[in-house]
Amino acid sequence: MIIKLIDQIEDNQKRTVIDKINSIGYKVSEVKTQVSSYLIAIGKKEFDIRKIGFLPGIADIHRVSDEYKLVSRKWKVNPTRIDLGDNVFIGGGSLAIMAGPCSIETESQIERTIDHLKQNGVRIMRGGVFKPRSSPYAFRGLGIDGLKMWHQQARAAGIKIISEVMQVSQIAEMYDFVDVFQVGARNTQNFNLLDELGKVDKPVMIKRGISGTIEELLSSAEYIFSGGNEKLILCERGIRTYEKASRNTMDVNAIPILKEKSHLPVVADPSHGIGIREYVEPVALAAVMAGADGIIYETHQKPEEAYSDSQQTLDFIESTQLINKLKRCFELRESF
Repeated sequence: MIIKLIDQIEDNQKRTVIDKINSIGYKVSEVKTQVSSYLIAIGKKEFDIRKIGFLPGIADIHRVSDEYKLVSRKWKVNPTRIDLGDNVFIGGGSLAIMAGPCSIETESQIERTIDHLKQNGVRIMRGGVFKPRSSPYAFRGLGIDGLKMWHQQARAAGIKIISEVMQVSQIAEMYDFVDVFQVGARNTQNFNLLDELGKVDKPVMIKRGISGTIEELLSSAEYIFSGGNEKLILCERGIRTYEKASRNTMDVNAIPILKEKSHLPVVADPSHGIGIREYVEPVALAAVMAGADGIIYETHQKPEEAYSDSQQTLDFIESTQLINKLKRCFELRESF
């Protein structure tokens, strides 16, 4: 059960509500976000929620049986819309396109990518400065200095930044230079990191785990929400299965399921989802038709020279074609 409290609730009113819930045999946890205050009540006994709903200090009350309660659509019917500022949004009836290299490499690379995005009306650039790599000898990013260099150019061009945070200690140093923190597949169940991101007043996009279930993704998002941060985005990026024909198995099924289960925006990552350049476009278009609120993919002026993930990265010509098709596909979906 979720109880949303009024903004200026008095302490004695809150105590009365909590005591009433406890008397029914439910355990209560308080959650205060940057937006609202909630009481999460857990218990098995059936009762009429109207017995609580009339109490002073309650703005709304909903019965939610899901383990993930705050990210559930059962209490918040209207989709969440993430506002990045400067008229850039994710969710809420628009299609967000996020593109850029796997790794931030050089100043000239940043400049060329930003020019490409601006020419195609894309307002969000992706890129990694801290890279989790399977091999310790692979390029692992330029770190905070690379992020500062990227931020300076992006701000001047009106481009928003999404980049992966890998550990708790990186949050503070990255904070002033990113618009969206990304939690990668390897960290989806790094609960210390999720707890700390719950204290941050910036959007977080959380990717599905390498072999994670939909329920596990939603539960990970619940950690961040319950920690205080409601600005969340879910990302389907494919899962590891026994199939060897592609890097991962892109679970397009997950997109409408997540949209039905949660009020949070859902973004698809076809680059990691399939891992093969020539198949990124059809998978991206399929994700849009399945209901995705956004697409995030990898592009580089010369993919064959990219420091990482060259096999799944589009060149700028391919990227332009994809952007145009994504926009047309979204218009077609919205016309149904």
